[in-house]
Amino acid sequence: MSRKDNTLKFITVDESGREGTPKYIPIEGVSHLYCFGALDANSAVYNFLGKAGISVHFFDYYEHYTGSFQPKEYLLAGKMQIEQTRHHLSAAKRLVIAKKFVQGASFNILKNLKYYQNRGRDLGCFSEKIDGLTAQIENASDIPGLMGIEGNIRQCYYGAFDHILKDHAMEGRSKQPPLNEVNALISFGNMMCYTLCLDQIYHTQLNPTISYLHEPGYRRYSLALDIAEIFKPILVDRTIFRVLNKKEVQSKDFDIKVNKVILKESGKKAFIRAFEERLNETIKHRILKKHVSYKHLVKLECYKLSKHILNIDPYEPFKIWW
Repeated sequence: MSRKDNTLKFITVDESGREGTPKYIPIEGVSHLYCFGALDANSAVYNFLGKAGISVHFFDYYEHYTGSFQPKEYLLAGKMQIEQTRHHLSAAKRLVIAKKFVQGASFNILKNLKYYQNRGRDLGCFSEKIDGLTAQIENASDIPGLMGIEGNIRQCYYGAFDHILKDHAMEGRSKQPPLNEVNALISFGNMMCYTLCLDQIYHTQLNPTISYLHEPGYRRYSLALDIAEIFKPILVDRTIFRVLNKKEVQSKDFDIKVNKVILKESGKKAFIRAFEERLNETIKHRILKKHVSYKHLVKLECYKLSKHILNIDPYEPFKIWW
């Protein structure tokens, strides 16, 4: 990849070293780039991308997220960073925000189950159990206890996947490495959602390394993990149900190895296409009174969290209302 005037010039290279026909990508049409293979680029390209505010997210061969190139943090503000840190250091304030993340995630999970219940799936027992677990969230006294409730909700929810999917079985959650096709798609989709949230956080004054539900790590943007919890049911899981039930992704699109399943290039392209279509779908926002995309909803979530941290408005997580 190189810079060509005010466009990106991208040339594919096959295994034998033969170059393909150059593709020119207008910089105005790019918000972020995902790199799932080897990429040769020089500093001029990254200077160009940095000035345009475009991030690049890197993944290794096994689809593990390895890092990001992020443009200069031009929106970070001292007051926000101080208040964000105070809310993390205060056990009570941190727990308030963390509970909201889990409540939002649980609500959207139940909406998914209700959607498929109305389409003939027998999911009542899963919904009832998750309802009971959700009632426990408010009584959680610390983050580990809250994480335990969240984990139980997810475990129950993933048990419903075998009833929602037509021709694939999940057979329990497995990761690092995923052991079947459904788990491979969940791991891949969750990484896509994580990087989406990271991109949207970057466009606010929030610091992505200061989080509330997940513990801040030295080498991860843990606030993106927090916000992704709310949107994974809506963006990732619904996309997985679509691509598998409509056979947009099939068994031939997976590379099945010993104790490991990963997506082939064809599977990645099909999932990313469906994921992008989902992000670009619009809904009529009840407060803004205008149509906004799912992608923009993530940015709005960051703004709501910012207002809470600055003591402007109490934070309420996004809950799907249709």
